Amino acid sequence: MPDRIVSFVMSGGVGSRLWPLSREDNPKQFHDLSGDGSMLVKTVRRLKARPSGDTPIHLIASERHADRILSDIVPLGLNGGRPVFEPVGRNTAAVVALATLITIFDYDHDTLLLVVPSDHEISTELKFWETVESGRFAAERGDIVVFGIKPTHPETGYGYIEVAAEGGAVAAASRFVEKPDAETAQHYLSSGRFYWNAGIFLFRAETMRRALLEFRPDIWETAERAFRGARTDVSGTYMPRSLYEAIPSVSIDYAVVEKTREITMVAATFGWSDLGSWQSLLDASPTDRDGNVMVGDVVAMDCDSCYLRSQGRLLTVIGMKDAAVVATADAVFVAPVSHSQNVRKVVEQLEKSGRLETKLTPSEDRVIISGSWRKRVKHWLFDETLPLWSTTGVDYVHGGFHEALSFDGRPLGKPKRMRTMARQIYAFAVAKERGWMGPADKLIDHGINFIARHGRTNRGGWVRALQPDGSVSDPEEDTYDHSCVLLALAHAHRCSHPEALRLAEETLHFVDTHLEDASLNGFLETPGSKTVRYSNPHMHMLEAFLAWYNVTGERSHLRRAARIIDLCRCHFFDAESWTLGERFDLDWQPLPGNDGQWTEPGHHFEWASLLVEFSLLSGQKDLVPLARKLYSSSISSGLNRATGLAYAAVSRSGNPLDRISRSWPQCEAVKAACALDGVGGPDLKPEIEARVARLFRWHIDPAPVGLWIDRIDERGRAAATEVPASIFYHLVTALIQYLDKTEGLVEAFTKPETDNTGLARVYA
Repeated sequence: MPDRIVSFVMSGGVGSRLWPLSREDNPKQFHDLSGDGSMLVKTVRRLKARPSGDTPIHLIASERHADRILSDIVPLGLNGGRPVFEPVGRNTAAVVALATLITIFDYDHDTLLLVVPSDHEISTELKFWETVESGRFAAERGDIVVFGIKPTHPETGYGYIEVAAEGGAVAAASRFVEKPDAETAQHYLSSGRFYWNAGIFLFRAETMRRALLEFRPDIWETAERAFRGARTDVSGTYMPRSLYEAIPSVSIDYAVVEKTREITMVAATFGWSDLGSWQSLLDASPTDRDGNVMVGDVVAMDCDSCYLRSQGRLLTVIGMKDAAVVATADAVFVAPVSHSQNVRKVVEQLEKSGRLETKLTPSEDRVIISGSWRKRVKHWLFDETLPLWSTTGVDYVHGGFHEALSFDGRPLGKPKRMRTMARQIYAFAVAKERGWMGPADKLIDHGINFIARHGRTNRGGWVRALQPDGSVSDPEEDTYDHSCVLLALAHAHRCSHPEALRLAEETLHFVDTHLEDASLNGFLETPGSKTVRYSNPHMHMLEAFLAWYNVTGERSHLRRAARIIDLCRCHFFDAESWTLGERFDLDWQPLPGNDGQWTEPGHHFEWASLLVEFSLLSGQKDLVPLARKLYSSSISSGLNRATGLAYAAVSRSGNPLDRISRSWPQCEAVKAACALDGVGGPDLKPEIEARVARLFRWHIDPAPVGLWIDRIDERGRAAATEVPASIFYHLVTALIQYLDKTEGLVEAFTKPETDNTGLARVYA
């Protein structure tokens, strides 16, 4: 077919001059730098737009990018061409030799080849093809045709082509010059006889075969051996590594173009940029009235002629001129745009230091698999932990549940706090709701019978703590404990316990009568209390009221919850620091000193998830931003940077006040991330996986089976002497919410099998 031009796209470059955006695993050609598709996509579209004639398109790309080529590029259609994958990069001479071999074997010796880079910006498809077609006669007669761009400034980052005489769109090329210094580049610009080398080639297959055999037979012969050993399937052609890496690595300019005499240059009529530097991106992109290019979440003040780009975070720039500022998830680059050609030097230095930032794009920018921890979570929760705490954790002698276990699994005989008894009831109820096959009903009944028999006060409340044998050790009626009992009874009622509703109604009556502030301004710590007031019991009351609303649908519970939400808005939350206070005076004013500055990241996480839940139930959408602020402040100021774990307490300004990292805040971080994901704002799926990973890394994996290390010091060392049962509630809630978030638990409960303890085991 006389009008056929076979196109080959070279897509093996790294684009190191655009670091930190361009990396080895995600190079320049895969980025959308101008807002209308990736450079590679636009290159394929440009080639497909040839007005007339047959134009098969082949992609020569790195094998490490095969999945991306096959998913993103091949569906565009290649007009009968195919991808060809290099196992290693061997420079452009190898690519041109391979393209020539494919053309000879698939078409014929006289077919024209067009070889183009994958990452250049070209103004119009029509002008591009007009320029290519104007070089067709020279290529058919046996010349190698190159394409020159009329320079607009003394660029030192491009190679130059000198033509024999000024004038004429098609002229003989007299010599090629690599990147000149600034003075020489200025001379080239002034002479009018030099053009930038666009790196595009047009030639007959036989012309290039003869040129390679004449000037670099070693390249041709090794390339031919590799080509004959290639494997081709429906996805493309794969070159054999052992043969392909034997091809000498050299550019086609050095190997052939600078040595042969049959070279014709065609002056391009299209606008062109290789977009190979931050300067070129600044020149080629639309600007604001001050000449700035801003991409991503950027705020600029008093800036002039700057390229400002942010990926995934807020970037603020003040008072910069002629600068490039590029921020990614793991690196920030700042330089005068006039120095942007020197980025390669930075990359080279980083590579010498072994820095992975030159090789890998950070995980935040990758497509992550939501639920990658599911198997481990299911196994630990349902095969290890629930069986242990439903047997060893139960006091079958005196009733109720043990307050704590040693690390060898022995009960420690500590006083039994009401909140712990209630939380164990809750945990077994929630496990049953999610399909646990163990004896949940018996455990719920066991716990409720114990607290109802030993823990009630004469006026219908609940004591704070009991001795191991069930006798009262602390008769105080504490609001925190009552919130935990209400939460447990809500889920026991959902599990059809016959006494749960009656006990809850009596508890609510006690709360209304003895614990609610007479001014309806929250709850007292204990009946008649006139001392410090705390936000934390209110948070747990909110949790309990939402649970009862979810179980019964009675709006009275939602109204109770709404009053606590109002307290949070008006008194607990500080809009300036995005923090939530813990300790207040009787008028809900923060206490003086450290007490008033005390905030707990774990409680911020808890409040965040509860605010989202209330927002979804009530329709108060403005609560989601408040929840996100609480989450953000804890992530930004409440974490130990050495371990990634939340501190026990920090000040409103972010200074650590208690450097211990307990296990429950890490659980609440998982819950908060699960709640905030999908309600607007950023994708938190990577954050969810990271939070689960840290929980297991520091608190669960180092502990004996079914147990956890509750306390980690600031250097990552275990600081726990026992395993408190009260944390079981946090773990069960967080991990079940994680499993629910990542497609539910249905598939996990299809193969129950009773083991020798009489408990059903669940297989992940």
